[in-house]
Amino acid sequence: MSDPILQEQIDYYRARAAEYDEWFNRQGRYDRGPQANQQWFSEVETVRAALADFNPAGKVLELASGTGLWTTELLKYTSDITCVDASPEMIAIHHAKLQNPNITYTQADLFAYQPDQQYDVVYFSFWLSHVPSVKLAPFLQMVRSALKPDGRIFILDSRKTPTSTAKDHVIPEDGSVLERKLNDGNTYKIVKVFYTPQMLQTALGEANLHAKIQQTPEYFIYAVGK
Repeated sequence: MSDPILQEQIDYYRARAAEYDEWFNRQGRYDRGPQANQQWFSEVETVRAALADFNPAGKVLELASGTGLWTTELLKYTSDITCVDASPEMIAIHHAKLQNPNITYTQADLFAYQPDQQYDVVYFSFWLSHVPSVKLAPFLQMVRSALKPDGRIFILDSRKTPTSTAKDHVIPEDGSVLERKLNDGNTYKIVKVFYTPQMLQTALGEANLHAKIQQTPEYFIYAVGK
Protein backbone atom coordinates (compact mmCIF):
# COMPACT_ATOMS: atom_id res chain seq x y z
CA MET A 1 0.00 0.00 0.00
CA SER A 2 1.58 3.26 -1.14
CA ASP A 3 -0.57 5.72 0.80
CA PRO A 4 0.50 5.95 4.47
CA ILE A 5 -2.94 7.32 5.47
CA LEU A 6 -4.61 4.15 4.20
CA GLN A 7 -2.19 2.00 6.19
CA GLU A 8 -2.84 4.16 9.25
CA GLN A 9 -6.56 3.70 8.67
CA ILE A 10 -6.15 -0.09 8.74
CA ASP A 11 -4.01 0.20 11.87
CA TYR A 12 -6.72 2.32 13.49
CA TYR A 13 -9.48 -0.19 12.87
CA ARG A 14 -7.29 -3.05 14.03
CA ALA A 15 -6.59 -1.18 17.28
CA ARG A 16 -10.21 -0.11 17.61
CA ALA A 17 -11.78 -3.55 17.06
CA ALA A 18 -12.45 -4.34 20.74
CA GLU A 19 -14.17 -0.97 21.34
CA TYR A 20 -15.83 -0.53 17.93
CA ASP A 21 -19.32 -1.54 19.07
CA GLU A 22 -19.34 1.28 21.63
CA TRP A 23 -19.88 3.68 18.72
CA PHE A 24 -22.92 1.87 17.37
CA ASN A 25 -24.37 1.21 20.83
CA ARG A 26 -23.84 4.85 21.91
CA GLN A 27 -21.66 3.94 24.89
CA GLY A 28 -18.76 5.69 26.59
CA ARG A 29 -17.40 8.56 24.50
CA TYR A 30 -20.23 8.05 21.99
CA ASP A 31 -23.04 8.54 24.49
CA ARG A 32 -24.58 11.84 23.43
CA GLY A 33 -27.43 11.89 25.94
CA PRO A 34 -30.94 10.42 25.91
CA GLN A 35 -32.41 12.59 23.17
CA ALA A 36 -29.58 12.16 20.65
CA ASN A 37 -29.25 8.47 21.46
CA GLN A 38 -32.97 7.93 20.93
CA GLN A 39 -32.74 9.71 17.58
CA TRP A 40 -29.80 7.50 16.58
CA PHE A 41 -31.57 4.23 17.38
CA SER A 42 -34.78 5.43 15.72
CA GLU A 43 -32.86 6.09 12.52
CA VAL A 44 -31.11 2.71 12.78
CA GLU A 45 -34.59 1.16 12.74
CA THR A 46 -35.40 3.14 9.59
CA VAL A 47 -32.37 1.64 7.87
CA ARG A 48 -33.23 -1.84 9.12
CA ALA A 49 -36.70 -1.44 7.60
CA ALA A 50 -35.14 -0.34 4.31
CA LEU A 51 -32.88 -3.40 4.35
CA ALA A 52 -35.92 -5.61 4.98
CA ASP A 53 -37.68 -4.06 1.99
CA PHE A 54 -34.54 -4.63 -0.06
CA ASN A 55 -34.50 -8.31 1.01
CA PRO A 56 -30.80 -9.20 0.49
CA ALA A 57 -31.39 -12.82 -0.50
CA GLY A 58 -29.06 -15.19 -2.34
CA LYS A 59 -25.28 -15.05 -2.28
CA VAL A 60 -24.18 -11.94 -0.40
CA LEU A 61 -20.77 -10.27 -0.32
CA GLU A 62 -20.28 -7.97 2.66
CA LEU A 63 -17.29 -5.65 2.41
CA ALA A 64 -15.72 -4.15 5.56
CA SER A 65 -17.87 -6.45 7.69
CA GLY A 66 -16.28 -5.29 10.95
CA THR A 67 -17.64 -6.87 14.12
CA GLY A 68 -20.79 -8.18 12.44
CA LEU A 69 -23.27 -5.48 13.45
CA TRP A 70 -24.96 -5.59 10.05
CA THR A 71 -24.07 -9.18 9.18
CA THR A 72 -26.57 -10.08 11.90
CA GLU A 73 -29.21 -8.23 9.88
CA LEU A 74 -28.17 -9.84 6.60
CA LEU A 75 -28.52 -13.29 8.11
CA LYS A 76 -32.26 -12.67 8.49
CA TYR A 77 -32.53 -12.92 4.70
CA THR A 78 -29.75 -15.23 3.55
CA SER A 79 -27.51 -17.99 4.86
CA ASP A 80 -24.76 -17.52 2.27
CA ILE A 81 -22.47 -14.61 3.16
CA THR A 82 -18.85 -13.86 2.35
CA CYS A 83 -17.38 -11.30 4.75
CA VAL A 84 -14.25 -9.35 3.82
CA ASP A 85 -12.29 -7.13 6.20
CA ALA A 86 -8.70 -5.93 6.44
CA SER A 87 -8.54 -6.38 10.21
CA PRO A 88 -7.91 -9.85 11.65
CA GLU A 89 -9.03 -8.48 15.02
CA MET A 90 -12.40 -7.48 13.58
CA ILE A 91 -12.76 -10.86 11.92
CA ALA A 92 -11.97 -12.67 15.18
CA ILE A 93 -14.64 -10.70 17.05
CA HIS A 94 -17.11 -11.23 14.21
CA HIS A 95 -16.49 -14.98 14.19
CA ALA A 96 -16.77 -15.31 17.96
CA LYS A 97 -19.94 -13.22 18.07
CA LEU A 98 -21.87 -14.89 15.25
CA GLN A 99 -20.42 -18.44 15.26
CA ASN A 100 -22.14 -19.16 11.95
CA PRO A 101 -20.71 -21.92 9.72
CA ASN A 102 -22.37 -20.41 6.65
CA ILE A 103 -20.16 -17.32 6.75
CA THR A 104 -16.98 -17.36 4.66
CA TYR A 105 -14.27 -15.02 5.95
CA THR A 106 -11.61 -13.30 3.85
CA GLN A 107 -8.97 -11.00 5.30
CA ALA A 108 -7.99 -8.54 2.60
CA ASP A 109 -7.17 -4.91 1.92
CA LEU A 110 -10.26 -3.74 0.06
CA PHE A 111 -8.16 -1.57 -2.23
CA ALA A 112 -6.43 -4.71 -3.52
CA TYR A 113 -9.28 -7.22 -3.14
CA GLN A 114 -10.69 -8.91 -6.24
CA PRO A 115 -13.63 -11.29 -5.78
CA ASP A 116 -13.29 -14.74 -7.31
CA GLN A 117 -17.02 -15.11 -8.00
CA GLN A 118 -20.13 -13.03 -8.53
CA TYR A 119 -22.88 -12.37 -6.03
CA ASP A 120 -26.57 -11.58 -5.93
CA VAL A 121 -25.95 -8.75 -3.46
CA VAL A 122 -22.98 -6.61 -2.47
CA TYR A 123 -23.48 -4.82 0.85
CA PHE A 124 -21.22 -2.46 2.76
CA SER A 125 -21.82 -0.05 5.60
CA PHE A 126 -19.69 2.83 6.88
CA TRP A 127 -16.95 1.99 4.40
CA LEU A 128 -17.40 4.09 1.25
CA SER A 129 -16.63 7.24 3.24
CA HIS A 130 -13.17 5.79 3.96
CA VAL A 131 -12.31 5.51 0.26
CA PRO A 132 -10.20 8.45 -0.98
CA SER A 133 -11.40 10.12 -4.17
CA VAL A 134 -8.47 8.81 -6.24
CA LYS A 135 -9.44 5.23 -5.38
CA LEU A 136 -13.20 5.60 -5.62
CA ALA A 137 -13.64 4.69 -9.30
CA PRO A 138 -11.56 1.48 -9.18
CA PHE A 139 -13.23 0.45 -5.94
CA LEU A 140 -16.72 0.87 -7.39
CA GLN A 141 -15.66 -0.96 -10.55
CA MET A 142 -14.60 -3.85 -8.33
CA VAL A 143 -18.03 -3.75 -6.69
CA ARG A 144 -19.72 -3.82 -10.08
CA SER A 145 -17.55 -6.76 -11.19
CA ALA A 146 -18.63 -8.68 -8.08
CA LEU A 147 -22.30 -8.47 -9.05
CA LYS A 148 -24.19 -10.96 -11.15
CA PRO A 149 -25.90 -9.39 -14.20
CA ASP A 150 -29.06 -8.87 -12.14
CA GLY A 151 -27.15 -8.23 -8.90
CA ARG A 152 -28.04 -5.52 -6.40
CA ILE A 153 -26.25 -3.21 -3.97
CA PHE A 154 -27.05 -1.73 -0.57
CA ILE A 155 -24.71 0.93 0.78
CA LEU A 156 -25.00 2.59 4.18
CA ASP A 157 -22.87 5.43 5.51
CA SER A 158 -22.70 8.43 7.81
CA ARG A 159 -24.01 11.93 7.31
CA LYS A 160 -21.89 14.87 8.48
CA THR A 161 -23.36 15.25 11.94
CA PRO A 162 -21.14 16.09 14.96
CA THR A 163 -23.08 13.87 17.38
CA SER A 164 -22.52 10.77 15.24
CA THR A 165 -18.97 10.44 16.53
CA ALA A 166 -17.20 10.59 19.90
CA LYS A 167 -17.39 13.62 22.17
CA ASP A 168 -13.64 14.20 21.78
CA HIS A 169 -13.68 14.04 17.97
CA VAL A 170 -13.85 17.15 15.81
CA ILE A 171 -15.23 17.15 12.28
CA PRO A 172 -13.45 19.92 10.34
CA GLU A 173 -15.34 22.09 7.87
CA ASP A 174 -13.15 21.05 4.94
CA GLY A 175 -10.88 18.18 3.97
CA SER A 176 -11.21 14.42 3.92
CA VAL A 177 -8.54 13.40 6.47
CA LEU A 178 -9.70 13.30 10.07
CA GLU A 179 -7.97 12.55 13.37
CA ARG A 180 -9.57 9.78 15.41
CA LYS A 181 -8.85 8.87 19.03
CA LEU A 182 -9.14 5.56 20.88
CA ASN A 183 -10.17 5.07 24.50
CA ASP A 184 -6.50 4.85 25.49
CA GLY A 185 -5.81 8.27 23.98
CA ASN A 186 -3.83 7.07 20.96
CA THR A 187 -4.67 8.99 17.79
CA TYR A 188 -4.75 8.03 14.12
CA LYS A 189 -5.49 9.75 10.85
CA ILE A 190 -8.15 8.28 8.59
CA VAL A 191 -9.97 9.15 5.37
CA LYS A 192 -13.55 10.36 5.86
CA VAL A 193 -15.68 11.64 2.99
CA PHE A 194 -19.19 12.76 3.91
CA TYR A 195 -21.30 12.14 0.84
CA THR A 196 -24.27 14.23 -0.13
CA PRO A 197 -26.99 12.44 -2.13
CA GLN A 198 -25.80 14.14 -5.33
CA MET A 199 -22.17 13.20 -4.74
CA LEU A 200 -23.11 9.59 -4.11
CA GLN A 201 -25.49 9.46 -7.09
CA THR A 202 -22.77 10.80 -9.38
CA ALA A 203 -20.10 8.40 -8.12
CA LEU A 204 -22.34 5.37 -8.51
CA GLY A 205 -23.58 6.50 -11.92
CA GLU A 206 -20.02 6.82 -13.22
CA ALA A 207 -19.50 3.17 -12.23
CA ASN A 208 -22.72 2.19 -14.02
CA LEU A 209 -24.40 1.41 -10.72
CA HIS A 210 -27.94 2.73 -10.58
CA ALA A 211 -29.31 3.48 -7.14
CA LYS A 212 -31.91 5.40 -5.22
CA ILE A 213 -30.30 7.55 -2.53
CA GLN A 214 -32.09 8.27 0.74
CA GLN A 215 -31.19 9.94 4.04
CA THR A 216 -32.46 9.72 7.57
CA PRO A 217 -33.01 13.07 9.34
CA GLU A 218 -29.65 13.26 11.11
CA TYR A 219 -27.28 10.35 10.88
CA PHE A 220 -27.39 8.09 7.82
CA ILE A 221 -27.30 8.08 4.04
CA TYR A 222 -28.03 4.89 2.12
CA ALA A 223 -28.22 3.72 -1.47
CA VAL A 224 -30.32 0.87 -2.86
CA GLY A 225 -29.68 -0.16 -6.42
CA LYS A 226 -28.30 -2.48 -9.05
